[in-house]
Amino acid sequence: MIDVALVSVIRRWHFREGKPIRDIARRTGLSRNTVRKYLNTKELDPKYPSRNSPSKLDDYSQTLTNWLHRESRRHRKQRKTVKTLYADLLLLGYDGSYDRVAAFARQWRQKQYVAKQQTGKQAYIPLRFAPGEAFQFDWGDGWAVIAGKRIRLQVAHFKLSSSRAFYLRAYVTQTHEMLFDAHNHAFRVFGGVPERGIYDNMKTAVDKIGRGKERKVNRRFQTMVSHYLFEADFCNAAAGWEKGQVEKVVQDARNGLWQNAPTFKSLDDVNDWLEAQCKDRWQHIKHPEQSTRTVADVWLEERLVLMPKPVDFDGYVETMKRVSSTCLINFERNRYSVPASFANQPLSLHAYPRRIEMIAEGVLIAQHDRVFNRDHGCSGQTIYNWRHYLAVVQRKPGALRNGAPFDELPESFKYLQKILLRRLGGDREMADVLALVLQHSESDVERAINEALKAGMPSKQHVINCLNRQTEQVRPDPLVTSDQLTLHQEPQANTQRYDQLRGTDYAH
Repeated sequence: MIDVALVSVIRRWHFREGKPIRDIARRTGLSRNTVRKYLNTKELDPKYPSRNSPSKLDDYSQTLTNWLHRESRRHRKQRKTVKTLYADLLLLGYDGSYDRVAAFARQWRQKQYVAKQQTGKQAYIPLRFAPGEAFQFDWGDGWAVIAGKRIRLQVAHFKLSSSRAFYLRAYVTQTHEMLFDAHNHAFRVFGGVPERGIYDNMKTAVDKIGRGKERKVNRRFQTMVSHYLFEADFCNAAAGWEKGQVEKVVQDARNGLWQNAPTFKSLDDVNDWLEAQCKDRWQHIKHPEQSTRTVADVWLEERLVLMPKPVDFDGYVETMKRVSSTCLINFERNRYSVPASFANQPLSLHAYPRRIEMIAEGVLIAQHDRVFNRDHGCSGQTIYNWRHYLAVVQRKPGALRNGAPFDELPESFKYLQKILLRRLGGDREMADVLALVLQHSESDVERAINEALKAGMPSKQHVINCLNRQTEQVRPDPLVTSDQLTLHQEPQANTQRYDQLRGTDYAH
């Protein structure tokens, strides 16, 4: 094998100086066939041909390749080692060395790694959006310490495609009501609604993926889109790069924003902090296409072309429930009370991110703060409103002694109950006192109870008396009569005038 320098000399002598092959062979000491070979070849860097030495593993190479493919699809802890595969080959008649099997497996893994790296590399087209044209949405996650507990949060990420202004809002779950509430707040912060929204194929938006861009959009999601008058555009399946801007926001938030998050007292504090952080970063991040301006500067211009935000979308999720005989409904492993008059009847439950509402016959009959139970091994919580059970207590006053809903009574009510239950018929008196809340405000009844307790001997009549004094209306001033209604001739009380009606034949 000759080196590259000699090949260069041979080619220069023949093609540039015109020396014949016989002369070149005499001067270099090479045979004429060798000189002719390097003049005719296009390979200017001569190399030894790769050796293909026979091996005892050749007859088993396809079998070993199939085994390696099979093991690569198994869980890491369930895969067979190369030594185990070598032992299996010995059972098939292989009599070669283990080193040859290990080298074959090592080369196979290297080829798979290279193929995987090359497969993942694709070409993309840079995108450009007009102001107000589109926004991108995606869900992410983050960890925060709330009320002393480290909680995993589901974070809604929005990003305006033109100005690159972004917004984050955290929730407990990724359900419909959270998605709708996130849009309400995002459009409030952005100052308007773009023309188009770019989403992936999340279950809260897409019920079924068809061919190409064909989608069966969720009906409730479509209602929200119609309310805000923008067009929903869905990416191709497993094509997250089609909304790469918001994907970058998710990555940056996970690696930067949440790493420096302080501790919070409530989820509202988390969202207030996130909104402040987003607006602050707009002021410092340079726009990628306009390096002399910040994201906030470009957003101020884009806001002018956004459609004005309409009223918030009423983004509840409706569920039909039946009230139990204990005046409770079950929702997400928790129980909520409703008025006793609706026991054993169906009603509609409207779930919002922060509250739930019970609707019966088109009327709001009850409302509770929503409780989230993250512990699936727990039976959940029961949320009572003692006012819902007043109708039952009127029929069953004895239930006041151990009724679970009445643990939520104000302290003054509990103290009065403790005194009245010592008397005969005290449970009936306490039931009548609680019934006053149906006719008067709770604060007025509580003040009346406090006045009765201060007197030393409280009773139902005493509480009612104190309540009547509080609610007694001031007598109006007498009316001023006009001159036309003034009495000029006052009548006299003369009963003798009635004697004229008796006649003269009347006996005295």
